Amino acid sequence: MSLVQDRRISHFHEAARLGSVRAAADFLNVAPSAVSRQITQLEHELGMPLLERHRRGVKPTEAGERVLEYYRQRLAQQEVLLESLQSLKGLQSGSLVLAIGEGFIEGLAGPLSRFSARYPGIELKVNLCGTNEVIRQVVEDEAHLGLVFHPTRDPKIRTHISRPQPVCAVVNPQHALARQLEEQPSGGQPLGAQQFGAQEGARRAAGKAEPLSLAALASHSLALPEVSFGIRQIVAQAEHQAGVMLSPTLTCNALAMLKQFALHGGVTLLPEFVVSEEVAAGRLCRIPLQEAQFVTPHVQLISRLGRQLSDGASRLSSLLQQDMTAFSPSEGDSVGQSR
Repeated sequence: MSLVQDRRISHFHEAARLGSVRAAADFLNVAPSAVSRQITQLEHELGMPLLERHRRGVKPTEAGERVLEYYRQRLAQQEVLLESLQSLKGLQSGSLVLAIGEGFIEGLAGPLSRFSARYPGIELKVNLCGTNEVIRQVVEDEAHLGLVFHPTRDPKIRTHISRPQPVCAVVNPQHALARQLEEQPSGGQPLGAQQFGAQEGARRAAGKAEPLSLAALASHSLALPEVSFGIRQIVAQAEHQAGVMLSPTLTCNALAMLKQFALHGGVTLLPEFVVSEEVAAGRLCRIPLQEAQFVTPHVQLISRLGRQLSDGASRLSSLLQQDMTAFSPSEGDSVGQSR
């Protein structure tokens, strides 16, 4: 497309992305009439409407979606070209955007630090957001890569690696549920309290304890994420199947708060990798749950299907797969790669 058409298609892209002509005009720092004029001219040149206009804003038509896909592909290819030229200099410059859920924060600092040490000229930006927003940013090429927990299937997403990460009950080693584990046999011999230190309790609760049912949690002070979180949606499915309705004492939108709640004597439900550091230090215990819904969740590293990753993004992807605790293999696990 010509330079003029480039301007028109970029105006159209922003209007579709932001949902209104006025929002696109504010973003582009031009008058709304200028945005409308560029979009109208583009529609005239292509011979079909690209936006559906309604009272709440605008939405792309089927033809508009195809134009948007073309535009995003072209921007991605341009980025790959520029970064491939930079790679001739040894990845001395460029930028990468990674969209993640909150649960990945603690396991990400080490890999990102190592990546920056190897490629100091590449600027890294991390966007912290919910699962649906991670997927949106990846699909719309706002992020090169995304880290998500238990996402819904999306035909526009490519999964580079998928690792099982069960949801478990999380308590401190002094909690009544952890003390019950002391009485469970280990190798045929009961464990007394004097034999059951915090780190041993963490190890047993990480996978060797008898699974708990949802009903067993009903009598304890429980903290859960808000209903918008994937974890809470898994809990709702398990509640429905088990015929149990949990009544959380605390509901919040921060996983860090849920961990603090467990550290101070409560119970919460979290994926295993989210509390791996606290379990290793003996400050928290993980107790498996009986219901099948808690066993099947996965963590995934994703990109947009059809997007050619730049050299820098490919190297970051490889490093995350190798170094992140969330993707570390455990006994009996298998890894799903690049589908």
